[in-house]
Amino acid sequence: MQGPVCPRPIRQWSNVMLGHGSGGKMTEDLIRSVFYPAFSNPILDQGNDAGVISVGKSRGESRWAISTDGHIVSPLFFPGGDIGKLAICGSVNDLAMVGARPAWMAANFIMEEGLHMDVVEKVAASMQASAEEAGVLIVAGDTKVAERGKVDQLFITTTAFGLVPEGRQAGGQYARPGDAVLLSGSIGDHGIAVLAARGDLAFEVELESDIAPLNHLVEAMFTASDRIHVLRDPTRGGLGTTMNEIACQSQVAVMLDEPALPVRPAVRSACELLGFDPLYVANEGKLVVIVPEEDAERVLDAMRSAPYGSEACRIGEIAEAPKGRVLLRTAFGSTRVVNMLTGEMLPRIC
Repeated sequence: MQGPVCPRPIRQWSNVMLGHGSGGKMTEDLIRSVFYPAFSNPILDQGNDAGVISVGKSRGESRWAISTDGHIVSPLFFPGGDIGKLAICGSVNDLAMVGARPAWMAANFIMEEGLHMDVVEKVAASMQASAEEAGVLIVAGDTKVAERGKVDQLFITTTAFGLVPEGRQAGGQYARPGDAVLLSGSIGDHGIAVLAARGDLAFEVELESDIAPLNHLVEAMFTASDRIHVLRDPTRGGLGTTMNEIACQSQVAVMLDEPALPVRPAVRSACELLGFDPLYVANEGKLVVIVPEEDAERVLDAMRSAPYGSEACRIGEIAEAPKGRVLLRTAFGSTRVVNMLTGEMLPRIC
């Protein structure tokens, strides 16, 4: 079960495939075989949701986080959200996952010729509402229009900046054996809500996407403990893929308890119908936090008292070995390996 720990992959494909956008193993292979060799530097190579840079060493150093994200969700509007809300929350959350306080954003709109202007206005209003909730300003942007048929309605790219307060050091590389693994709420809501909005289910579900800005929740958690080791929002590729990324970054084993994983009945039913595993379904308003065992209850209490964390729970712990692996203790008392998502399960999900 030990196996190689996070080896650098060899490029296997001659052409880009949908699976390269899944957030799973094919995405990881693309990044590690093409983009890391091309752009490698100490900041990028950490592999976190945002890069943290030090500024102003001669006058007292401060640390800033920067992240960029592209959004191509289909359909543009779905229960609980839309592409505009997704764009803001996605970048805000990427900064929050390294402990930064999001402050400013830039947005790029790539629109298809013929897109109705009412759609653009509705998306812009949704973005502004989400930005106000998160406490960030959209201070720059760009627009491009592609010929009809060259873009599917609307793509949005966002870039965000935020200050990392002194003393915070959160990243996927800091998990330690003995740490507790906490989760802010149910998994799979976003992916199944978007799938239902496409009409791809054989039955109706009453389910909304969990899209939310998580920076205020993160601030409440740091108030409870200044020793948070890892934060990560399990978006594309789901919780299973995210935990594999952390296991590789920190060279530890992640032990998860299947009975402790919160999955809504509608999500479970849809996954059973489609043959999906909720561990790999996308989320857009949930986070994983890894903290020392002695701080776990304090952080859980803080999460449960904050917006978007009322259903927080403990789902496992960190072990020393097998390094780079994620193991799931099932309800039947057995243990199985949880690998990264392979292929593309739900395209155009975020």
